[in-house]
Amino acid sequence: MNIGDVAEASGLPPKTIRYYEEIGLIRPQRSGNGYRVFSEADAHKLIFLVRARSLGFSVEECRTLLSLYEDDTRASADVRTLAAAALERIEAKMRELQQMQGALSDLVHRCHGDDRPDCPILEDLAAPRA
Repeated sequence: MNIGDVAEASGLPPKTIRYYEEIGLIRPQRSGNGYRVFSEADAHKLIFLVRARSLGFSVEECRTLLSLYEDDTRASADVRTLAAAALERIEAKMRELQQMQGALSDLVHRCHGDDRPDCPILEDLAAPRA
């Protein structure tokens, strides 16, 4: 497969595929003229990476996951530990987003949204933080 074929199969843009090759996540063969030649295994790895990234795993975590996936002697506990850490990060981010939502919602409700120049949103943004 060429890069266009594997891009279509994986749903990734060619630029991302080239980046994944550059950082060593995939290693396609090269033809005599230097073009990348992707195998079914490369396409499968890219689909794996798409799914892992969509679940919030970092690129380095994806590297580890691929390594574990390819290791028949892996312990599932290693995979679970990695996934649990990613889950903790997502939960922390959700708490942070809920706090942001609450603060912004409060500001929006306090603003009259009329022709007057006073605005609690701008006042809050300009207020010094301790």
